Amino acid sequence: MNADKHSIFLISTDFLDFKEQKVQDFVSSHTKGGSDRERAVSLYYAVRDGFRYDPYRIEISTEGLRASSVLDKGYGWCVTKAVLLAAACRAIGIPSRLGYADVRNHLSTERLRQTLKTDVFYYHGYTDIWLDGAWRKATPAFNIELCDRFGLHPLDFDGRNDSIYHPFDKSGQRHMEYIHFHGECADVPLQKIRDTFDREYPGVLNTLSAADFQSDVLSEPVP
Repeated sequence: MNADKHSIFLISTDFLDFKEQKVQDFVSSHTKGGSDRERAVSLYYAVRDGFRYDPYRIEISTEGLRASSVLDKGYGWCVTKAVLLAAACRAIGIPSRLGYADVRNHLSTERLRQTLKTDVFYYHGYTDIWLDGAWRKATPAFNIELCDRFGLHPLDFDGRNDSIYHPFDKSGQRHMEYIHFHGECADVPLQKIRDTFDREYPGVLNTLSAADFQSDVLSEPVP
């Protein structure tokens, strides 16, 4: 892949706003290692475990989906945590892009299941990182504490292999199925995500924002 083709995956955007000082500070604090692979891996774990996963407070807007917004809030969901990881990689000169897939999630809270009335999560987000001459998928959504609580295999990333959701949890129960891959983009496809959520989850996302995801997680039966 030549430099010209890489360039679009290195720019700062309204969403991947890595020129913001708070993003620069995050990258400086958490980048470790001498190679691109080592540095990308260190950033992956900083995003995965440094920001708790919270699918209740979703804001489908430019401000709501920015990398810097995750830093302001201290939490995120799959789309925004993938944006933060992509922005962090670009900040240190590693090409990155955003990938999306529709997944069937067999493990969520009772409130989320009842509100969405489906176990399909549309436009699940992940990060695609250019390392050692190939694109590597990385999914920093679920922090380690959430995985431990729900009996999930945490998603590790070594910079050599794709890191995508495991199909089964630790007890052998179904966890995640990939139904459809939308592919990868240089930036957040805001309108596509908004249109899909309006169609598939009409008027329901705002009803979750007042609830506490962490409390609901603790009330779920332990696997």
